[in-house]
Amino acid sequence: MIEITLRAMRFHALVGILPHERTTPQPIEIDLHVRVAEGDGVVDYRVLQSIASHVMDSGPIDFLEEIATRVVNGALGHSTRIRSARAAVRKPHVALGGPLEYVEVVVERTADV
Repeated sequence: MIEITLRAMRFHALVGILPHERTTPQPIEIDLHVRVAEGDGVVDYRVLQSIASHVMDSGPIDFLEEIATRVVNGALGHSTRIRSARAAVRKPHVALGGPLEYVEVVVERTADV
């Protein structure tokens, strides 16, 4: 297997269910890790970044879980050589009543082969 990681892709997007989260873009960070079967050709890193970017540009998103799921599904759908995908999505500005660096949600799936 070959492993490819795009770490700390940064976006500003409308994410959340609170009124201010629906109108004010917030910083979001995404790590995407894929495992690829060895073989002819390569998996284009630009396409993987584009998948994450497209998800973030798709309009308001309620939950980080939705972002991670869409990114993982997009990566798995990109190439039959991708055997598994893992997306970690971080949101640094979360009001939880105490010190907090960020909230992170991770989704990992394997391809149906």
